[in-house]
Amino acid sequence: MARMPEQDPAHIHVVDHEQDLAHDRTLYLRIADSIASPIRAGTLARGDRVPSVRELARRHGVSLGTVVQAYRMLEDSRLIEARPRSGYFVAARPPRLPEPELSNPPPGSMAVDVSSLAERVMRLAHDPGYISFGAACPGSDLFSEERVRRAVSRAAQRHRATLTHYTIGPGDDSLRRAIARHVLRMGCQFDARDIVVTNSCLEAITLCLRSVTQPGDVVALESPTLFSFLEILENLHLRALEIPTHPRTGLSLDALQLAFDTQPVKAVLAVPTLSNPLGATMPLPDRERLARMVARRGVPLIEDVLYNDLAEQEEQRRAVRAFDGTGHVMVCGSFSKTVAPGLRLGWVEAGRWGTQLARLKQATSGSQPAVLERAMADLLTQPGIVAGYRQLRTSLAARVDEARGLIAEHFPEGTRVTNPPGGLILWAELPHDIDALALFQACLAENIVIAPGTMFSVTKNFGHCVRLGVGGSWDDAHRRALRRVGTLAHRLAAVTTA
Repeated sequence: MARMPEQDPAHIHVVDHEQDLAHDRTLYLRIADSIASPIRAGTLARGDRVPSVRELARRHGVSLGTVVQAYRMLEDSRLIEARPRSGYFVAARPPRLPEPELSNPPPGSMAVDVSSLAERVMRLAHDPGYISFGAACPGSDLFSEERVRRAVSRAAQRHRATLTHYTIGPGDDSLRRAIARHVLRMGCQFDARDIVVTNSCLEAITLCLRSVTQPGDVVALESPTLFSFLEILENLHLRALEIPTHPRTGLSLDALQLAFDTQPVKAVLAVPTLSNPLGATMPLPDRERLARMVARRGVPLIEDVLYNDLAEQEEQRRAVRAFDGTGHVMVCGSFSKTVAPGLRLGWVEAGRWGTQLARLKQATSGSQPAVLERAMADLLTQPGIVAGYRQLRTSLAARVDEARGLIAEHFPEGTRVTNPPGGLILWAELPHDIDALALFQACLAENIVIAPGTMFSVTKNFGHCVRLGVGGSWDDAHRRALRRVGTLAHRLAAVTTA
């Protein structure tokens, strides 16, 4: 009889303990979400009573301690408040601020040149000497460093032979299978063999563009859009055609259709869920329509799903690719915002261009370290992964809510701010007489970093806008710094009206 391999009892104990912790987190986070979602949606208003601890425990069939833990998280998120001898009530919400209007870029495509400002902002945003709102990255305190360390250690121990082997191919099979399971939550069914692992989501997008365009081609994308996309277009000598974009519902499909009819569009690059910098999220019917549009035109859509797991509602995480029956949607993703930023692994499923992209990837950057791929596969298949996403969403939502409140209180009258359904960035449209670049310089003089709106477009339309990333460190120093940004904006407004 074949002998079963022995297992390390210590490892079994660690796994069981992690599973128990994950189960506990799943319970209280699910209960917290059942209260938080209707509050953020406005169904429960300020002053409304929420169920008592005993009532909610009975309703969900859990212990009183689990509900207390959920309510403690909701209190920390400033969503509910306890009143002595009265129970729990919905707390005061940040003031409702007007949101920016639909963008209005020029109708023609334009050459791209944004690198110098973007490089400076990103360099300073990661300088520990500055308080930064310039980057769109979650802080390290939002992730379990120990969990990631253990996953990397296990991978190095179990697969140590890969440390001395030169790997080739589209990626480790276990990671590609884990990604295929992961995207099921986005409504996508991938054959794991069609997934190519990359060094980042940006590399995946670059490979997609290189697979379907030639220098001088026109690429349609949101306006405003992520500055990194513009840098990629600049480096590939592609022209940007910015499409009007609504801060709540995203890319205007009517405007995109007009672009298809009047411009030689060779590809579309879009972030339908929590676009950067607006945080816009496209409604499901529009996603289905977009899939039909690109199929009918035979134009590839490069869909970035980097932020899908940070969307508050399940339907908002559904990818456009879920509606694609022809292979015209190329999907790019990463786990740098949700699982392990330091591993820097991305992936792509390129539809009908899969073979061409895989060859291009192998010819340009080869494969990633197999140990890191095995570690990521471990992290993605752990039982607490979904609960971890939920906890991350809850923590980020509390920061975004508080930041919006500070902006409403301290920024100049007339400021408009987005209200994204998840994520970690806010887009603030200041009064038109305030120069965002001048505000950027004034903030730098006080060791504060913001991202001026000119980084996010090849047009001149966003010179009075700023992107504020609030997912990093968040403490009293950052709250004071955000108030100070508002004070400096007031000063600039006063100078221009004097």
